[in-house]
Amino acid sequence: MRAVDIIRRKRDGGALDRGQIEFVVRGVTGGTLPDYQASALLMAILLRGMTPEETAWLTDAMVRSGVTVEYPDVDGIPVDKHSTGGVGDKTSLILAPLAVAAGAIVPMMSGRGLGHTGGTLDKLESIPGFRTALSLDDLRAAIATIGCALIGQTSDVAPADRKLYALRDVTGTVESIPLICASIMSKKIAEGIGGLVLDVKTGSGAFMKTLDDSRALARSLVGIGEASGVRSEALITRMDTPLGTHVGNASEVIECVEVLKGRGPEDTRELSIALAARMLIVSQVEADADGADRRIRGVLASGAGLEVLRTVIENQGGDPRVIDDYALLPSTPDEARIIARGSGYVELESEGVGRAAVALGAGRSTLDDVVDPGVGVEIVARTGTQVRAGDVVLLVRHRGGRGLDAARELLDHAITITDGPPPAPSLIVERVMHG
Repeated sequence: MRAVDIIRRKRDGGALDRGQIEFVVRGVTGGTLPDYQASALLMAILLRGMTPEETAWLTDAMVRSGVTVEYPDVDGIPVDKHSTGGVGDKTSLILAPLAVAAGAIVPMMSGRGLGHTGGTLDKLESIPGFRTALSLDDLRAAIATIGCALIGQTSDVAPADRKLYALRDVTGTVESIPLICASIMSKKIAEGIGGLVLDVKTGSGAFMKTLDDSRALARSLVGIGEASGVRSEALITRMDTPLGTHVGNASEVIECVEVLKGRGPEDTRELSIALAARMLIVSQVEADADGADRRIRGVLASGAGLEVLRTVIENQGGDPRVIDDYALLPSTPDEARIIARGSGYVELESEGVGRAAVALGAGRSTLDDVVDPGVGVEIVARTGTQVRAGDVVLLVRHRGGRGLDAARELLDHAITITDGPPPAPSLIVERVMHG
């Protein structure tokens, strides 16, 4: 079997058989398949697609490329959440502590920034000392003692995905539904969960721009999860404008802490509550939506969720004092203003803001880029805000001008000033369940 024949078959629109897919996954895992051939196949899959059967085979092969985690000392159904990626999407740092405080068990295995979207690991690592590279023994110990761990993918879990995930980010192949499904679900199935809530983004700042594509992705993810014995459901949520008021790693951590303190932006808070409540349902901690919502709002109001986050930070080597002293987080003194070019109502487009944050150093353009946790964009005038010409719409926090010119251009194009207020549709579009 030759990789070039497999690439040609997919390039020409053919379906791969299980043996061919397993050959590729073994090659990626063992390093015998060169990056250039893996990248060529990823592009062919993006352009030609995969059948549901191919996607299921790819997912299974990626799961079996490593170990499957078990939690023998845990009484309950471990549950996780995954987002398909958005701008300002920082809900994991809020909903995981809330769900744990409400009685759930949350082993959360997250990723880094992908394309113009931010990554949970990059945010967590902006906390001084915080370790995301825990061993599986460390993961099991954290789950047994505090019920939660927020970690990166270990070398033991779906190792084929780690390589493919990184290649997708830098080869323009992120948006493929089969590749997204296999990447997400291989990690989630292998981490040993019994319940999964998916936040599938839709809109200009999402990888899936249309509702039809987002719905297809949600259904595929839920179907793979259910077929693998993981109770799964998805919320399709809007990503036409950034979530919350900050885009940038350390500043997003602050926003999360503010929400857990009972403050913070309403959209960030309400989406986090909605997702955490569904986590209680799929893990059978609560039987109905109203009870789950009440329980999550209760632990938020009591401050119990905030204390779980403090405990997680301390348990993973981070400085828990950041909860009370934001000055301990990375920052930069360099700031630029983006102003309104006219008077009217602000309409802010997500992808431009996300790409600007990457240009500043808050994300990666290549695999080897080093993320600057202190830079980013603060949204002063959110979509729907009425402004006058010259009012500040965005604050850009940069490091000595790095990427500032590119960020300014992107942000200028991301701002539209309209005569009337833009529509304000519901943040949550619909819920997708199996069947």
